[in-house]
Amino acid sequence: MLKSLEISGFKSFAKKTELNFKSKVTAIVGPNGSGKSNVAEAFRFCLGEQSIKSMRGKRGEDLIWNGSTDVSRANRAQVKIILDNTKNFFSGMGSFSATSKKSVLGGDFEEVIIERVVNRDGGNEYYLNGSLVRLKDVIELLSQAHIGASGHHIISQGEADRILSANIKERKEMIEDALGLKIYQYKREESERKLLKTEENIKQVESLRREIAPHIRFLKKQVEKVEKAEELRLKLSKFYREYLKREKIYLESQREQIDAEKNPALKKLGELEKEMEKAKEVLNRSSKKDEKSEELIEIENKIKSERDGKDRLYREVGKIEGEITANERSIEKIKMEQKSEESKTVLLKEVEELEREISTYSEIIKIIEKIRNFIAGHKANFNDKNIDELVRANQTLEDNKRILEEKIKSLDVVLNEFALKYQEIKNSIEKDKDSGREAEKNIFRISSEQSEVRNKIEFLKERERRLSIEENDWKREIQEGGVLLGTAIVGFESDNLEVEATKENRDKQEERRRELEKMKIRLEELGGAGGAEVTKEYKETLERDEFLIKELEDLKKSAESLEILIKELLEKLDIEFKQGIEKINKSFYEFFSLMFGGGEAKLEVVKEKRKRKKLEFEDDESSEESIRTSNGSMLDNLGEEDEEKTEEGIDISVSLPRKRTKGLDMLSGGERALTSIALLFAISQVNPPPFIILDETDAALDEANSKKYGDMIESLSKVSQLILITHNRETMSRAGVIYGITMGKDGISRLLSIAFDEAVAVAK
Repeated sequence: MLKSLEISGFKSFAKKTELNFKSKVTAIVGPNGSGKSNVAEAFRFCLGEQSIKSMRGKRGEDLIWNGSTDVSRANRAQVKIILDNTKNFFSGMGSFSATSKKSVLGGDFEEVIIERVVNRDGGNEYYLNGSLVRLKDVIELLSQAHIGASGHHIISQGEADRILSANIKERKEMIEDALGLKIYQYKREESERKLLKTEENIKQVESLRREIAPHIRFLKKQVEKVEKAEELRLKLSKFYREYLKREKIYLESQREQIDAEKNPALKKLGELEKEMEKAKEVLNRSSKKDEKSEELIEIENKIKSERDGKDRLYREVGKIEGEITANERSIEKIKMEQKSEESKTVLLKEVEELEREISTYSEIIKIIEKIRNFIAGHKANFNDKNIDELVRANQTLEDNKRILEEKIKSLDVVLNEFALKYQEIKNSIEKDKDSGREAEKNIFRISSEQSEVRNKIEFLKERERRLSIEENDWKREIQEGGVLLGTAIVGFESDNLEVEATKENRDKQEERRRELEKMKIRLEELGGAGGAEVTKEYKETLERDEFLIKELEDLKKSAESLEILIKELLEKLDIEFKQGIEKINKSFYEFFSLMFGGGEAKLEVVKEKRKRKKLEFEDDESSEESIRTSNGSMLDNLGEEDEEKTEEGIDISVSLPRKRTKGLDMLSGGERALTSIALLFAISQVNPPPFIILDETDAALDEANSKKYGDMIESLSKVSQLILITHNRETMSRAGVIYGITMGKDGISRLLSIAFDEAVAVAK
């Protein structure tokens, strides 16, 4: 039971003011602007309200008396509430002092004193029975008695209709709060925080395992390297020999094929040139030679000159393409070598570490020195050509190639023009029936054949250039094989192959080359396999990993337990929520029938599909509140695309007696006020708080409805102590004690002793 409220320096109460609540129903009356509602806000403030806006302020210092012409401003505001605990109402909860960590509440205390102080610098202090505590301690204590800074037990005039105007989700949160489900939500949130921490620990342990996993794999490979290295060396030698032999057969066959095609073409070109000379002599000797023949010969010479130029450009393009291909191979090779270099650098570090650890074993040091010399010697043979330089060189070559190709296109245009002109003259000459016609036809035929033969020869020359690049790569591969495998590849030329290399697709040989590079890198990585120390380190690392596995199992069991607890709490919340709705509906129906003389009213759990919009908000308190969930956590979907989401909430169904009016939207203002009051009173009956504060919730009621409201007040006072801030005479008549609030010219609210008749007069 509420015993007293003490206000000092809070808003308009500049001086210390104390209200004692000895009756089940206490009324606070006074004219508008006298500070009556400041009493309700003092309750909110002391019980832990954090929203300054809900107490009609913008900053914390707005809650402190700001001074007047007669009284200077205060430096702090202080509100104290004293609750009767003779029945051990708060015995089930023990709060702790923020300084001493000792219990400050329990069954031995007959009174519970809650005090809050705010200073002008914005600092807040909370006290329980005189001991400094945290806000969390105050909230957890009050939640046991279904009391909080806001909710169903402190209702202002504007908030009475809020439960009707709220959407289904907000309405559900209000009812959950009223049903006292906060404690389960606190436990669920605490379990979720513990689960999150456990999951973070799981991630950390898994991260540690991931960190040592590569080292374990590396050590395991080191233990097996000696055997694997020899096995791989034998396999690589055989594979290397086959690759080199196949490449040799391919290169030789390609060379033979080019020569077989090129020599006849050169011979044919020579024969055509001789035949052309003879045809020209016949044409020159022709007595009927005219200007058209001369022009034809001139164009033919120009065509030949332009084609020669085009052929030169094609040769330059082919040369550039060959250089680009060679550079690309070099880049690929260097990348493979760099990867190998990284492996060898790691290996050298391990060798040096191993050398330091086993420096008393001279024979092992000699072996390590040989390994180091082998790696260093092999490293010297790597191509040190810079990849960036090759890339830049290729870019330059590509640019030059494009320029040449543009020139070739230009020459094609010129040749087409000459060809058209040539054809025109040819058509004109064909009309002539003289003796030079046959010689001219021969010239046309020979010129065409010469062009075809030259193109073929140029194509074969390009093949020769590319073949030369492949031959150089093959020779370089032989040198690298000798460095890596020594004499193991000597004499590969005499090896017999089961399949003729010239008949297979070239892509297969390219696959062998890539596989060959991979095998060489693997052999280099195996080249520095260690000894007993590596085995010992491998065993120790495995033991550490097994310990982490056990710890991980324990953490996962803990996470499973927390998940079960969270599930049980959610089920508990669901069950008690549904049971609470049933209880509320029973009281709601009774209060509603009392207010309207019949009719029906009930709450229904409904689900709605809504589109979740992208949230955009300004940096102010109201917008921030609009994006918070019921447990105060920020939504985590800011910036996401719109999506449809199913929300569970509470809908209100009403049906007035003797009317067809159904639904909240069809109610008048007075009917809405009565409905909201009936619902709020019904909610308060389920888990009755020790006291309820009603701030002018009866303002919109007429005389007839005021009497019904008064009847409900008396019914409600049987389970909760009531503090009524009112102007209504009927409401005042139900009070056992009436306090009057007045304000003088100095702007200070004062408490008056007032008789009931005087209170009624003030209310008028």
